[in-house]
Amino acid sequence: MEHPDEILTVPDVATELHCSKAHVYNVINEQVVGVTRLPAICMGRRKLVLRSSLERWKKANEKGSSGDGMIQSSPEIDAVGRSKGGFNA
Repeated sequence: MEHPDEILTVPDVATELHCSKAHVYNVINEQVVGVTRLPAICMGRRKLVLRSSLERWKKANEKGSSGDGMIQSSPEIDAVGRSKGGFNA
């Protein structure tokens, strides 16, 4: 059972987010464009994350206004991410 005050290590967070440890460090250090900084407890070089902080961070960084985590489609972008309007010079 998950406890809100559970302390997670960077490898724990990386496993949960399905990403690398380096990416977690980048998010903690606010070096990833498009997401907010992940709060962490810094003990020298070691970084620890509270379970409750991780859960709040995940909610705050979900994309889409419906809150379901789905990316909203844009009428200006086609299915492969190309601009439908072409290039404007």
